[in-house]
Amino acid sequence: MLSACTTVPQAPVAPVSAAPTIPPGMQFLYGSGEAAALDHQAYNVLVDAVRRRIASEKADPKAMSDRTSAVLQPGATLDQPATIPCGDRPRAVVFDVDETLLLNLGFEYDDARHPGRPYDAALWQQWEQAGVDRVEAVPGAIAAVNELRAMGVTVVFNTNRSAATASFTEQAIGHAGLGTAKHGETLWLKGDLGSGSGKDTRRQAIAARYCVVAMGGDQLGDFSDLFTGTPQQRRAVASSPPIHGMWGRFWFVMPNPVYGTALKGGIDDVFPADKRWTPTNSGEK
Repeated sequence: MLSACTTVPQAPVAPVSAAPTIPPGMQFLYGSGEAAALDHQAYNVLVDAVRRRIASEKADPKAMSDRTSAVLQPGATLDQPATIPCGDRPRAVVFDVDETLLLNLGFEYDDARHPGRPYDAALWQQWEQAGVDRVEAVPGAIAAVNELRAMGVTVVFNTNRSAATASFTEQAIGHAGLGTAKHGETLWLKGDLGSGSGKDTRRQAIAARYCVVAMGGDQLGDFSDLFTGTPQQRRAVASSPPIHGMWGRFWFVMPNPVYGTALKGGIDDVFPADKRWTPTNSGEK
């Protein structure tokens, strides 16, 4: 029997691990109603634009003025963004996949738990294969692709997921409720028609088969490989007279503050020198 003064050894108390701090971009994209509203807004506008175009073509099937593609011609520039004529090819809409149609919740959960971890291509390829059932559709995406297909429009996926994991991407798209994707027909991947991440060659091959009436993506490169340069240069050309009329008519952007080409630039790139302000009592000079 233990005496009253006997000290009973206490089991060590495991430290309580703090929940990881979620980056604001992830909070917005994966958790906010505002991001969901923007996605629905973009998809509603896209579907309405396609519906209006189809109605216009039915009303005047001989008119060729509206029979142009959303895909730029080879040799086009952003100053002169000539698009590929459609002819009589069947209609299609081309979408990027990741953070356009699919939310990579499993991968981004793991990324949130490892702040500061650099992008690892091998880790992403592992995710492409293992994360088939850890994705979900972007808000509004399922309704949009279903409406497009009901109008007789083919949905084509053009993504920089790897051609080596094509079958897993097909499964992920199906698992998310976005319908069937078939590699080489309605699914185009990095490694098809070249090894680079640029999508223009694939877009032009798709436009040779279809009249691409709209494209959706979350990066400027989902619309043309010509969007290059500094953040200020990219922003300026996206707002330039030859290009700004494409948005909401042929090109439709989904929000993505988590990763990609939009997340670049230091303070001098983002804030013009003539627009800066410092409070008088800040002590700064």
